[in-house]
Amino acid sequence: MTKITYLVSALVLLMACDLPAQAQNKDAPQTKESPKKEKNQKAKAKSKKTSKEKPKSWRELAAARFGDNPTEEHKAEINANLPEATNSPDTPRKVLVFYRCDGFIHTSIPFCNFAMQSIGEKTGAFSVDLADTYDVFNTENLAQYDAIIFNNTTHLNPSETQRAAILEFVNSGKGIVGIHAAGDNFGDWPEGVALIGGIFNGHPWKSGGTWAFKLDDSTHPLNAAFDGKGFWHQDEIYWYRPENFEGREKLRVLLSLDMSKSANTAAIEGTDIKDRASSPSEVDVPVSWCREIGEGRLFYTNLGHNDRTFANTVVLQHILDGIQYALGDLDADAMPSTEANATAVPAPDSAE
Repeated sequence: MTKITYLVSALVLLMACDLPAQAQNKDAPQTKESPKKEKNQKAKAKSKKTSKEKPKSWRELAAARFGDNPTEEHKAEINANLPEATNSPDTPRKVLVFYRCDGFIHTSIPFCNFAMQSIGEKTGAFSVDLADTYDVFNTENLAQYDAIIFNNTTHLNPSETQRAAILEFVNSGKGIVGIHAAGDNFGDWPEGVALIGGIFNGHPWKSGGTWAFKLDDSTHPLNAAFDGKGFWHQDEIYWYRPENFEGREKLRVLLSLDMSKSANTAAIEGTDIKDRASSPSEVDVPVSWCREIGEGRLFYTNLGHNDRTFANTVVLQHILDGIQYALGDLDADAMPSTEANATAVPAPDSAE
């Protein structure tokens, strides 16, 4: 064998021996996936990532829903439209603003939170603690507060002990305030539904509409903000479940929809709500009310779905007066509407 032939044979032998090692080498280049398979793998990876990032807890859902609101511009608008306190409290007042949702989350919640804090700071009518965890509802913790404000809370489900603490709180002489979706709570707690006055059963009067409101008691202290006049306002208005709505026999209704106006009656065409009375104009849709509960007091208003409601001076004055009533700092008659001799004032014929 020549020297050249020997070298060639050795080289071939070495290459043959190296092939299995390359085949077993984990770092060796792999066969490229087909475009379709590669696309499917990327889609699965993206889906898995999206699933992991989707908010699930209340805090995550709230952060995603609220974003950075209210912005500095929003805050400036709210602060420019704050009301004045009707009375100054004899002793410092402290309110708990609770804003958790286990159902629909309203974007107006942070606007209301900010408005409540700003009103308290400007007027001195009360100071504010914000809370969104159920553990605040215990007798020891609630003892430091004079009222609980349920800010657009939905589908709340406190424990039996927490429910008892809330009822003890108001029955002992403290205040409860409900804003808008506070009327969409406590579905499996009848005493909780009665506490607010009723429970949500739809909203044919949508948030984008401007609706006519009448004053059911034109001289009532909690209606002073409206200067004895009915009005039009853009907001979302609830219809309440008839079977457990407390009604005028137990509630002092302050505001209701003026169903003599076609804009309001048109919203219930095609619904069974219009069948609740002999004619659509006679359908009763209370919006704000107050009542006594044990030694304590309730004020509720359905106004407050829309973010900009909390930059409306008139509505904020109505809410502040209601809070001061619930705190015991503003005297107001809570005799049920069926027993009161009140004078109603309709809305103007059209929105200005």
